[in-house]
Amino acid sequence: MTESKAMIVGCAGKMLTQDEIAFIERENPWGLILFARNIGLVEEIRMLTAHFRLLTGRDDAPVFIDQEGGRVQRIREPIAQSYPPGAAIGNLYRRDPAAGLRAARLMSRLHAADLRPLGINADCLPVLDVPVQGAHDVIGDRAYGNDPETVTLLGREAAEGLLEGGVLPVIKHIPGHGRAFSDSHKALPVVDTPLEELRRHDFPPFAALSGMPMAMTAHVVYTAIDPKRPATTSHVVVQDIIRGELGFDGLLMSDDVSMNALSGDFAARTESIFGAGLDVVLHCNGVMDEMLAVAANTPILRGRALDRAEKALKRLDDHDGRLDDTAHVAGLRDELNGFFTAVV
Repeated sequence: MTESKAMIVGCAGKMLTQDEIAFIERENPWGLILFARNIGLVEEIRMLTAHFRLLTGRDDAPVFIDQEGGRVQRIREPIAQSYPPGAAIGNLYRRDPAAGLRAARLMSRLHAADLRPLGINADCLPVLDVPVQGAHDVIGDRAYGNDPETVTLLGREAAEGLLEGGVLPVIKHIPGHGRAFSDSHKALPVVDTPLEELRRHDFPPFAALSGMPMAMTAHVVYTAIDPKRPATTSHVVVQDIIRGELGFDGLLMSDDVSMNALSGDFAARTESIFGAGLDVVLHCNGVMDEMLAVAANTPILRGRALDRAEKALKRLDDHDGRLDDTAHVAGLRDELNGFFTAVV
Protein backbone atom coordinates (compact mmCIF):
# COMPACT_ATOMS: atom_id res chain seq x y z
CA MET A 1 0.00 0.00 0.00
CA THR A 2 1.20 3.53 -0.80
CA GLU A 3 2.59 5.27 2.28
CA SER A 4 0.65 8.36 3.31
CA LYS A 5 1.40 11.21 5.68
CA ALA A 6 -0.56 11.41 8.91
CA MET A 7 -2.61 14.45 7.93
CA ILE A 8 -6.01 15.47 6.62
CA VAL A 9 -5.99 18.61 4.47
CA GLY A 10 -8.44 20.93 2.79
CA CYS A 11 -8.40 22.55 -0.62
CA ALA A 12 -9.25 26.03 -1.81
CA GLY A 13 -12.12 25.50 -4.22
CA LYS A 14 -14.36 23.18 -6.16
CA MET A 15 -11.49 21.59 -8.08
CA LEU A 16 -7.85 21.01 -7.25
CA THR A 17 -5.36 23.62 -8.41
CA GLN A 18 -2.05 22.69 -10.01
CA ASP A 19 -0.27 23.53 -6.74
CA GLU A 20 -2.68 21.32 -4.80
CA ILE A 21 -2.24 18.47 -7.26
CA ALA A 22 1.53 18.69 -6.90
CA PHE A 23 1.23 18.86 -3.10
CA ILE A 24 -1.02 15.79 -2.90
CA GLU A 25 1.19 13.80 -5.27
CA ARG A 26 4.29 14.69 -3.27
CA GLU A 27 2.99 14.49 0.31
CA ASN A 28 0.16 11.94 -0.08
CA PRO A 29 -2.03 13.14 2.83
CA TRP A 30 -4.12 10.40 4.41
CA GLY A 31 -7.37 12.30 4.00
CA LEU A 32 -9.19 15.29 2.54
CA ILE A 33 -11.81 17.46 4.25
CA LEU A 34 -14.46 19.45 2.40
CA PHE A 35 -16.20 22.69 3.34
CA ALA A 36 -18.94 24.80 1.76
CA ARG A 37 -16.35 26.48 -0.49
CA ASN A 38 -15.68 23.09 -2.10
CA ILE A 39 -19.32 22.25 -2.81
CA GLY A 40 -20.52 22.75 -6.36
CA LEU A 41 -22.73 20.58 -8.52
CA VAL A 42 -23.06 16.88 -7.77
CA GLU A 43 -20.69 15.92 -10.57
CA GLU A 44 -18.14 18.50 -9.42
CA ILE A 45 -18.08 17.01 -5.93
CA ARG A 46 -17.71 13.52 -7.33
CA MET A 47 -14.88 14.64 -9.58
CA LEU A 48 -13.10 16.35 -6.67
CA THR A 49 -13.24 13.32 -4.38
CA ALA A 50 -12.29 10.93 -7.20
CA HIS A 51 -9.37 13.16 -8.21
CA PHE A 52 -8.02 13.14 -4.66
CA ARG A 53 -8.16 9.35 -4.54
CA LEU A 54 -6.56 9.03 -7.95
CA LEU A 55 -3.65 11.22 -6.84
CA THR A 56 -3.14 9.30 -3.60
CA GLY A 57 -3.45 5.90 -5.23
CA ARG A 58 -5.86 4.77 -2.50
CA ASP A 59 -9.44 3.94 -3.48
CA ASP A 60 -10.56 4.05 0.16
CA ALA A 61 -8.75 7.29 1.07
CA PRO A 62 -11.05 9.04 3.57
CA VAL A 63 -12.86 12.21 2.54
CA PHE A 64 -14.36 14.05 5.53
CA ILE A 65 -17.06 16.67 5.95
CA ASP A 66 -18.95 18.35 8.82
CA GLN A 67 -22.51 17.34 7.97
CA GLU A 68 -24.35 17.62 11.27
CA GLY A 69 -27.58 19.46 10.47
CA GLY A 70 -28.66 22.90 11.58
CA ARG A 71 -26.01 25.60 11.24
CA VAL A 72 -23.18 23.10 10.66
CA GLN A 73 -24.18 21.49 7.37
CA ARG A 74 -21.74 21.95 4.49
CA ILE A 75 -23.91 20.36 1.78
CA ARG A 76 -27.36 21.87 1.49
CA GLU A 77 -30.33 21.96 -0.83
CA PRO A 78 -30.78 20.98 -3.58
CA ILE A 79 -28.17 18.24 -3.01
CA ALA A 80 -29.16 17.49 0.60
CA GLN A 81 -32.22 18.58 2.50
CA SER A 82 -31.97 20.97 5.43
CA TYR A 83 -31.62 18.76 8.49
CA PRO A 84 -32.44 19.80 12.07
CA PRO A 85 -29.65 20.44 14.60
CA GLY A 86 -28.83 18.02 17.36
CA ALA A 87 -30.89 20.01 19.88
CA ALA A 88 -34.05 19.38 17.84
CA ILE A 89 -33.39 15.64 18.03
CA GLY A 90 -32.86 16.05 21.77
CA ASN A 91 -36.13 17.94 22.19
CA LEU A 92 -37.97 15.17 20.35
CA TYR A 93 -36.30 12.60 22.60
CA ARG A 94 -37.51 14.38 25.73
CA ARG A 95 -41.09 14.32 24.41
CA ASP A 96 -40.92 10.80 23.01
CA PRO A 97 -37.76 8.79 23.74
CA ALA A 98 -38.39 6.11 21.12
CA ALA A 99 -39.03 8.72 18.42
CA GLY A 100 -35.92 10.67 19.38
CA LEU A 101 -33.68 7.61 19.18
CA ARG A 102 -35.18 6.62 15.85
CA ALA A 103 -34.77 10.13 14.45
CA ALA A 104 -31.11 10.29 15.49
CA ARG A 105 -30.34 7.06 13.63
CA LEU A 106 -32.50 7.95 10.64
CA MET A 107 -30.84 11.31 10.15
CA SER A 108 -27.38 9.75 10.11
CA ARG A 109 -28.50 7.06 7.66
CA LEU A 110 -29.78 9.83 5.41
CA HIS A 111 -26.52 11.76 5.80
CA ALA A 112 -24.77 8.59 4.62
CA ALA A 113 -27.18 8.22 1.71
CA ASP A 114 -26.44 11.82 0.71
CA LEU A 115 -22.66 11.59 1.15
CA ARG A 116 -21.60 8.19 -0.18
CA PRO A 117 -22.67 8.81 -3.78
CA LEU A 118 -20.50 11.95 -3.72
CA GLY A 119 -17.41 10.02 -2.66
CA ILE A 120 -17.52 11.30 0.94
CA ASN A 121 -17.02 8.48 3.42
CA ALA A 122 -16.43 10.18 6.79
CA ASP A 123 -18.69 12.59 8.69
CA CYS A 124 -17.49 14.58 11.71
CA LEU A 125 -20.52 13.54 13.75
CA PRO A 126 -21.77 12.91 16.42
CA VAL A 127 -21.16 15.89 18.68
CA LEU A 128 -20.79 14.34 22.14
CA ASP A 129 -20.17 17.60 24.00
CA VAL A 130 -22.48 18.30 26.95
CA PRO A 131 -22.97 22.09 27.32
CA VAL A 132 -23.36 23.80 30.67
CA GLN A 133 -25.31 26.94 31.49
CA GLY A 134 -23.55 30.04 30.17
CA ALA A 135 -21.10 28.21 27.91
CA HIS A 136 -20.15 29.73 24.55
CA ASP A 137 -22.63 29.06 21.77
CA VAL A 138 -19.96 27.46 19.55
CA ILE A 139 -21.55 24.14 20.61
CA GLY A 140 -25.02 25.38 21.59
CA ASP A 141 -27.79 23.71 19.60
CA ARG A 142 -25.30 21.34 17.98
CA ALA A 143 -25.51 19.31 21.21
CA TYR A 144 -28.23 16.72 21.75
CA GLY A 145 -28.85 17.87 25.29
CA ASN A 146 -27.45 19.20 28.54
CA ASP A 147 -27.13 15.88 30.33
CA PRO A 148 -24.66 13.10 29.57
CA GLU A 149 -27.28 10.35 29.34
CA THR A 150 -29.25 12.03 26.53
CA VAL A 151 -26.06 12.90 24.64
CA THR A 152 -24.78 9.34 24.99
CA LEU A 153 -27.95 7.65 23.80
CA LEU A 154 -28.58 9.94 20.83
CA GLY A 155 -24.90 10.12 19.93
CA ARG A 156 -24.70 6.33 19.78
CA GLU A 157 -27.70 6.14 17.46
CA ALA A 158 -26.21 8.81 15.20
CA ALA A 159 -22.85 7.05 15.02
CA GLU A 160 -24.41 3.65 14.33
CA GLY A 161 -26.61 5.17 11.63
CA LEU A 162 -23.57 6.48 9.80
CA LEU A 163 -21.81 3.12 10.04
CA GLU A 164 -24.87 1.33 8.70
CA GLY A 165 -24.77 3.74 5.78
CA GLY A 166 -21.13 3.07 4.99
CA VAL A 167 -19.81 6.36 6.36
CA LEU A 168 -17.32 6.63 9.22
CA PRO A 169 -18.36 8.70 12.25
CA VAL A 170 -15.92 10.97 14.05
CA ILE A 171 -16.91 11.54 17.68
CA LYS A 172 -16.09 15.07 18.83
CA HIS A 173 -14.69 16.96 20.68
CA ILE A 174 -12.99 14.51 23.03
CA PRO A 175 -12.82 14.75 26.06
CA GLY A 176 -15.50 17.49 25.98
CA HIS A 177 -16.01 21.04 24.67
CA GLY A 178 -19.36 21.65 26.36
CA ARG A 179 -18.24 23.93 29.19
CA ALA A 180 -15.88 26.12 27.16
CA PHE A 181 -16.69 29.81 27.65
CA SER A 182 -14.94 30.93 24.46
CA ASP A 183 -14.87 29.82 20.83
CA SER A 184 -11.72 27.80 20.17
CA HIS A 185 -11.75 29.07 16.57
CA LYS A 186 -10.88 32.49 18.01
CA ALA A 187 -9.30 31.97 21.45
CA LEU A 188 -8.12 29.24 23.81
CA PRO A 189 -10.89 28.10 26.20
CA VAL A 190 -9.72 27.33 29.72
CA VAL A 191 -11.88 25.08 31.91
CA ASP A 192 -11.22 25.20 35.66
CA THR A 193 -13.76 22.53 36.60
CA PRO A 194 -12.63 19.88 39.10
CA LEU A 195 -11.76 16.51 37.61
CA GLU A 196 -14.54 14.67 39.42
CA GLU A 197 -17.15 16.97 37.87
CA LEU A 198 -15.64 16.43 34.42
CA ARG A 199 -15.86 12.70 35.05
CA ARG A 200 -19.51 13.01 36.05
CA HIS A 201 -20.74 15.39 33.35
CA ASP A 202 -18.35 15.75 30.40
CA PHE A 203 -16.55 12.43 29.94
CA PRO A 204 -19.36 9.80 30.00
CA PRO A 205 -20.50 10.08 26.35
CA PHE A 206 -16.94 9.65 25.12
CA ALA A 207 -16.31 6.69 27.41
CA ALA A 208 -19.56 5.06 26.28
CA LEU A 209 -18.66 5.46 22.60
CA SER A 210 -14.97 4.63 22.99
CA GLY A 211 -15.33 1.79 20.50
CA MET A 212 -16.01 4.17 17.61
CA PRO A 213 -13.39 4.24 14.84
CA MET A 214 -12.32 7.90 15.03
CA ALA A 215 -12.38 10.87 17.39
CA MET A 216 -11.48 14.56 17.16
CA THR A 217 -9.82 16.34 20.07
CA ALA A 218 -10.91 19.54 21.80
CA HIS A 219 -8.70 22.65 21.73
CA VAL A 220 -9.52 23.20 25.41
CA VAL A 221 -7.32 23.49 28.51
CA TYR A 222 -8.55 21.49 31.51
CA THR A 223 -6.59 22.93 34.42
CA ALA A 224 -7.39 19.96 36.67
CA ILE A 225 -5.52 17.69 34.22
CA ASP A 226 -2.94 19.85 32.43
CA PRO A 227 -2.99 23.58 33.25
CA LYS A 228 -0.54 24.49 30.47
CA ARG A 229 -1.71 22.74 27.30
CA PRO A 230 -5.03 22.19 25.51
CA ALA A 231 -6.11 18.58 25.10
CA THR A 232 -4.94 18.53 21.48
CA THR A 233 -1.31 19.10 22.47
CA SER A 234 -1.34 17.59 25.97
CA HIS A 235 0.38 14.24 26.39
CA VAL A 236 -1.25 13.96 29.81
CA VAL A 237 -4.80 14.47 28.50
CA VAL A 238 -4.25 12.17 25.52
CA GLN A 239 -2.54 9.31 27.34
CA ASP A 240 -4.08 9.46 30.82
CA ILE A 241 -7.61 10.57 29.98
CA ILE A 242 -8.48 9.83 26.34
CA ARG A 243 -6.49 6.63 25.88
CA GLY A 244 -6.47 5.59 29.53
CA GLU A 245 -9.54 6.59 31.51
CA LEU A 246 -11.96 6.88 28.58
CA GLY A 247 -10.54 3.83 26.83
CA PHE A 248 -10.56 5.26 23.33
CA ASP A 249 -8.21 3.27 21.09
CA GLY A 250 -9.45 4.39 17.67
CA LEU A 251 -7.80 6.86 15.35
CA LEU A 252 -7.33 10.18 17.18
CA MET A 253 -7.24 13.31 15.03
CA SER A 254 -6.80 16.93 16.01
CA ASP A 255 -9.36 19.63 15.52
CA ASP A 256 -8.22 22.17 12.94
CA VAL A 257 -4.57 23.09 13.53
CA SER A 258 -5.17 26.58 12.11
CA MET A 259 -7.62 27.59 14.87
CA ASN A 260 -6.52 30.45 17.12
CA ALA A 261 -6.81 28.33 20.26
CA LEU A 262 -3.40 26.90 19.40
CA SER A 263 -0.23 28.95 19.76
CA GLY A 264 3.07 28.99 17.90
CA ASP A 265 3.76 28.68 14.19
CA PHE A 266 2.46 25.75 12.18
CA ALA A 267 5.64 23.76 12.60
CA ALA A 268 5.43 24.07 16.39
CA ARG A 269 1.71 23.30 16.46
CA THR A 270 2.14 20.21 14.34
CA GLU A 271 5.08 18.92 16.38
CA SER A 272 3.10 19.46 19.59
CA ILE A 273 0.12 17.53 18.24
CA PHE A 274 2.22 14.49 17.40
CA GLY A 275 4.21 14.92 20.60
CA ALA A 276 0.98 14.56 22.56
CA GLY A 277 0.34 11.21 20.90
CA LEU A 278 -2.31 12.02 18.30
CA ASP A 279 -2.42 9.88 15.17
CA VAL A 280 -3.38 12.48 12.56
CA VAL A 281 -3.27 16.28 12.23
CA LEU A 282 -6.16 18.16 10.59
CA HIS A 283 -5.63 21.33 8.54
CA CYS A 284 -8.80 22.75 7.04
CA ASN A 285 -8.51 26.13 5.30
CA GLY A 286 -6.62 25.09 2.17
CA VAL A 287 -3.96 27.82 2.54
CA MET A 288 -0.93 26.35 0.81
CA ASP A 289 1.81 28.04 2.86
CA GLU A 290 0.26 26.65 6.04
CA MET A 291 -0.21 23.20 4.50
CA LEU A 292 3.44 23.08 3.49
CA ALA A 293 4.55 23.86 7.05
CA VAL A 294 2.22 21.23 8.47
CA ALA A 295 3.37 18.63 5.93
CA ALA A 296 7.04 19.32 6.64
CA ASN A 297 6.47 18.38 10.29
CA THR A 298 4.06 15.47 9.80
CA PRO A 299 5.35 11.90 9.92
CA ILE A 300 4.44 9.02 7.65
CA LEU A 301 1.39 7.18 8.98
CA ARG A 302 2.86 3.98 10.39
CA GLY A 303 2.94 1.74 13.44
CA ARG A 304 0.03 1.92 15.86
CA ALA A 305 -1.42 4.97 14.10
CA LEU A 306 -1.51 3.11 10.78
CA ASP A 307 -3.15 0.12 12.46
CA ARG A 308 -5.88 2.39 13.80
CA ALA A 309 -6.36 4.03 10.41
CA GLU A 310 -6.67 0.69 8.64
CA LYS A 311 -9.04 -0.63 11.28
CA ALA A 312 -11.25 2.45 10.86
CA LEU A 313 -11.41 2.08 7.09
CA LYS A 314 -12.42 -1.57 7.41
CA ARG A 315 -15.60 -0.41 9.13
CA LEU A 316 -16.73 0.93 5.74
CA ASP A 317 -17.41 -2.65 4.70
CA ASP A 318 -20.54 -2.74 6.89
CA HIS A 319 -22.64 -0.70 4.44
CA ASP A 320 -26.37 -1.47 4.31
CA GLY A 321 -27.05 -1.98 0.61
CA ARG A 322 -30.65 -0.80 0.95
CA LEU A 323 -29.35 2.77 1.12
CA ASP A 324 -28.46 2.45 -2.54
CA ASP A 325 -32.16 2.02 -3.32
CA THR A 326 -33.88 5.32 -4.11
CA ALA A 327 -37.31 4.19 -2.95
CA HIS A 328 -35.97 2.89 0.37
CA VAL A 329 -34.15 6.17 1.05
CA ALA A 330 -37.28 8.15 0.16
CA GLY A 331 -39.20 6.15 2.75
CA LEU A 332 -36.59 6.88 5.42
CA ARG A 333 -36.70 10.57 4.52
CA ASP A 334 -40.48 10.70 4.86
CA GLU A 335 -40.23 8.95 8.21
CA LEU A 336 -37.67 11.44 9.53
CA ASN A 337 -39.55 14.48 8.29
CA GLY A 338 -42.70 13.13 9.88
CA PHE A 339 -41.13 13.58 13.31
CA PHE A 340 -40.87 17.34 12.82
CA THR A 341 -43.68 19.72 11.98
CA ALA A 342 -41.04 22.07 10.56
CA VAL A 343 -37.48 21.18 9.66
CA VAL A 344 -35.20 23.56 11.51
